[in-house]
Amino acid sequence: MQKILRIVLICLLWAVVAAYVFYAATRSRTARTMRKVQEIRIEVMDSTSQGSLVEAREVREQLRRSGIKLTNRPLDSVDLQRIETILTRNGFVADVRAYLREEGVLCIALNQRRPMLRLLSGGMNGYATREGYIFSTPPRSSLYVPVLTGDYRPPVEVGFNGLLREEVDRRLAAMDSLIVVLEREKYPHYLAEKQNNRRLDSVRRYRLKRRGFLINRETDEEFDKRVEEARAQKAAARRHLRYISRQIQGRIDRLSDRQEMLRGEQKKLEKYYEDFMKLLTFVEHIENDAFWRSEIVEIEAVRTSGGALELSFIPRSGRFTIRFGRLEEVEYKLDKLSRFYRKGLPTLGWDRYREVDVRFSDRVVCR
Repeated sequence: MQKILRIVLICLLWAVVAAYVFYAATRSRTARTMRKVQEIRIEVMDSTSQGSLVEAREVREQLRRSGIKLTNRPLDSVDLQRIETILTRNGFVADVRAYLREEGVLCIALNQRRPMLRLLSGGMNGYATREGYIFSTPPRSSLYVPVLTGDYRPPVEVGFNGLLREEVDRRLAAMDSLIVVLEREKYPHYLAEKQNNRRLDSVRRYRLKRRGFLINRETDEEFDKRVEEARAQKAAARRHLRYISRQIQGRIDRLSDRQEMLRGEQKKLEKYYEDFMKLLTFVEHIENDAFWRSEIVEIEAVRTSGGALELSFIPRSGRFTIRFGRLEEVEYKLDKLSRFYRKGLPTLGWDRYREVDVRFSDRVVCR
């Protein structure tokens, strides 16, 4: 009896707890429906020490232009995911977190990207991060990062926003798909070639037999005449079939040439991507060195006729340009240039030369 009573009491206790939870949830939902957004707080997390990419007032303006009404709106009707989606469309925003407080405050916290290089080359106007994320320059941005000028442009179109690796992979996949399509287009030509070869073999194997047997047997002169006619017909048939074979092979070769051209484009695209990532690694190396970070104010990049990427620097000191060349033996070239700064320029004079060239081994060439 006591055991049954204990079970009943426990069940009643759980029922009371469940009823309280349900009541609290209902009251909370009702209060949330009644309560409205009274304040919007925007916090821009300073993810970079070089300056600011976005300000709180710009975020408010973007939300206003999107047509979302937030002030005096019930808390349970605020679409937080939509707010985050709208704000992350800006390439300079790394991530957004929007949440609500019970007192009626909408909080939006943004993290900026950390640009490493300003792209003012090849018609571009944007920034690039260490990971290779490229985004257009936001309005009224002020960041102190190295500037890239010249006719060089990363392997993307002007105005591109996104991760370069993903764009390269997308283009490589598109070219792979086209290569597969071209391979399928070869199949009917392979069948036609096979059929044509069978006809050619049939013509080669054809042998003429003498007509008749004992009685009404054709004479040697008649047989020789037919042999000459058959030889002429076989020669004409072989010429025709070989012509068809060349035509078929030409179609296959043209498809193969297009495939090879696409594979060459793929190799070139990968090479251009590697060059850009090497450039970002080089800029990071420069930024980690206090002297070169303050000395190099502009990087000019050009692509040679052979496709190689070459750099030149505009230094803060002197009136000369530094020809650095390809991104090879970087440490050696910088060390050579540093020694020339310490021992050569103080003696020769900072305004004596217009160009300092460190592309050659074991020497610095000045003009």
